[in-house]
Amino acid sequence: MSRIEAAFEPGRAAFIPFVMAGDPDLATTGRVVEALASAGADVIELGLPFSDPIADGPTNQRAAARALAGGATPAGVLDLVRSLRDGGLATPIVLFSYLNPLLALGDYAQRLARARVDGLLCVDLPPEEAHEHERALASCGVDRIYLTAPSTAPERLQTLAGTGSGFVYHVSRYGVTGERDALPEGLERHVAAVRKAVGRPVAVGFGIAGPEQAAEVARFADGVVVGSAIVRRIERSGTEAPEAVAAFAGALAQAVHGAREPQA
Repeated sequence: MSRIEAAFEPGRAAFIPFVMAGDPDLATTGRVVEALASAGADVIELGLPFSDPIADGPTNQRAAARALAGGATPAGVLDLVRSLRDGGLATPIVLFSYLNPLLALGDYAQRLARARVDGLLCVDLPPEEAHEHERALASCGVDRIYLTAPSTAPERLQTLAGTGSGFVYHVSRYGVTGERDALPEGLERHVAAVRKAVGRPVAVGFGIAGPEQAAEVARFADGVVVGSAIVRRIERSGTEAPEAVAAFAGALAQAVHGAREPQA
């Protein structure tokens, strides 16, 4: 069992925060990651900044632009992860990336493994084109995480049942990342269908804005991903982001972890 698989405990959902590496700089990102781990994150998604993030909404796009302007590179992000591991960080880390930054690394599977990255989510590489990619990651012990969406057909889910590892990231709605006022209709039904077909934990992301929505999703999903709401707080706080993020992340973790507890 990988560390990612172990993070999904029976009877409760996992809290999975996302931050963009290098926003506003890599040193601050390191402190934010440590704050998220201390606040109760079960898995941390770390975005590799990219100039054309087509799956991301305005908040995460601005974060990627700030990170790139500040000099963040894929190699620098892996150095950060390695430093965090050397400092004792045990929380599983998933890199959220597009294919181009990975190719810039060269032998990226081995480099991810050497940095002690636990999993990889490559947004623009579908499973039909990812056979070599998946073999390389598997040989290095790095989980390959795939995405599903409301439009994913049953036959596509069957394909995913035979490929990938760790968990499935279910995109809750059509469109890009970003906070929303309400959850989409049919989300619980979609999550149940994905879980039944693929046979792995299902984490839900895109659009979750705060603890109340996170708790609602945690009642039926195996994991809850919160990104833009955290990234927005980093945008406002700059190098003071770890302090700004800690309390919000703690509230999210409490909401997610307590969502299935019996109500008094």
